[in-house]
Amino acid sequence: MMPSSTHSKHTPQNLSASLLRRVVIKLGTNTVIDSQNEFNAARLEPLVSSIATFKHQQQRQIVLVSSGAVGMGAARLGISKARLHDVVMRQACAAVGQSLLMQSYGQLFRAHKIKTAQLLVTEPDFAGLQRHANLRHTIEKLLKLNVLPIINENDATSTAEIEYLDKSHRVFSDNDLLAGLVTSKLEADALILLTNVDGLLFRTENGEELISTVMSITPELRQLARGPSPNGRGGMLTKLKAAEIAMRTGALAIIANGTRPDTLSRIFAGESVGTRFIPGACLNGKRRWITYIAGVQGRLVVDDGARDAILARKASLLISGVTRLEKPFNTRDVVSIVDSTGREFARGITNCSSREAHSLMKKRASKSGKQSYSKKGKVLVTRNNIVIL
Repeated sequence: MMPSSTHSKHTPQNLSASLLRRVVIKLGTNTVIDSQNEFNAARLEPLVSSIATFKHQQQRQIVLVSSGAVGMGAARLGISKARLHDVVMRQACAAVGQSLLMQSYGQLFRAHKIKTAQLLVTEPDFAGLQRHANLRHTIEKLLKLNVLPIINENDATSTAEIEYLDKSHRVFSDNDLLAGLVTSKLEADALILLTNVDGLLFRTENGEELISTVMSITPELRQLARGPSPNGRGGMLTKLKAAEIAMRTGALAIIANGTRPDTLSRIFAGESVGTRFIPGACLNGKRRWITYIAGVQGRLVVDDGARDAILARKASLLISGVTRLEKPFNTRDVVSIVDSTGREFARGITNCSSREAHSLMKKRASKSGKQSYSKKGKVLVTRNNIVIL
């Protein structure tokens, strides 16, 4: 059965398309390129036409996050799929494919009198507060100039996305999550994730059925998520994570079929298409940054007393509650806070470096040291810089 706690028959009226002033659209690999890894202009033309109508006639702002560069580069170089498991080869294909991708987009959008700009980003552009702000200022200026930004990770130099490694503490590991973070960064009204399926599906005795509306993302929904697609690196699970980021930003998220020519036009017309994720309680900007965007630099293992104080009493984290420091970190870095079993339950911004924290822990262990550091120095992570996960 479909998980009833996550499904609603009707989308709230106040989430109509007429209220969508700024929209982030993510185009998946299977939408952008065909089976031969060539740019699929025939499939993309109706989507681009819908974007042009939305921009010109309704004066809306659009930001694209696009996949497809690695595949297009591989096709141009004659590289087989088997050879793409090599990271350096994927980087080389990305370097070739990025220019091909932008050239192809440029031709499509120029026909509709839309100027485009390419932004190639890496993890530090999101993980650091200053670079995070700089990137937003650049995108905001492009939007004011009526330019359509097209964003992708800089796969030619960064391996954060294209390596097949554990990415539990990565800022983003594919373009789905990148699109979610861009939605958060720009405080967009909606995130539209276009893929090659109709939305989030669940199996019934008669086949598969679409979940039209999701109010919250539960463990049951995550169980429905499929594995990675044949060409792309993301799967339905990463789309759920991206949708969750958007929901916590206050944005509507939609997963829909980008292979259908009328998908965007129907969404922009206010029709219920694909799976719609309804926003709920929002995190403020700093708390969103700590939870989803900042790179986690260190790990603090705390005792049960400190865990309970943080969870139940909304307390700050004191040095006295830390039993172990794992991985170095600097002052103002975001760290993971875990309990004695290793379960992460919070993240926060530190008031000192790991070296200073280690020194304070050593002083605490000595009798003379108990009175040798100030009350201010006891606070490793201040409460207003802690986010419960």
